[in-house]
Amino acid sequence: MARTTLSTVALAAVFSAAACSSDPFPTAPDTSTPPVAVTETFDGQLTINGGVSHPSPVTRIGAVTVTLTALDPTDATIGLSLGTWNNTSGVCQATLSNDAAPGGATIVGSASVVGAFCARVYDVGKLSRAILYTLNVTHF
Repeated sequence: MARTTLSTVALAAVFSAAACSSDPFPTAPDTSTPPVAVTETFDGQLTINGGVSHPSPVTRIGAVTVTLTALDPTDATIGLSLGTWNNTSGVCQATLSNDAAPGGATIVGSASVVGAFCARVYDVGKLSRAILYTLNVTHF
């Protein structure tokens, strides 16, 4: 009988320790903190026939918004896209594009996975000189 009691106490201790340990494989999303939107701002210069990509890590599933907040000159029209970033090749693979984006243009997508996303501005053949731009990328 002493043997059974000792085994029961030992098993209870093992299960208690396991219950207190951190589970490395959660079975549900972490909802302990609400997602907080992150806004990254990118400034740059776009040249004739050029393109500039800005990678951005998305760490939570949800909306991804790219907004062309400023153009100089303000009447310029350029291309604006949202896509996935390939770290190996350094290429932004466009998923959503606007080939006639004026200042203030917005593209809204949805990240169904976490990973490397990117925003890209590019000349669509309408620039007569280099321009300055600012864009915001908002994600979770």
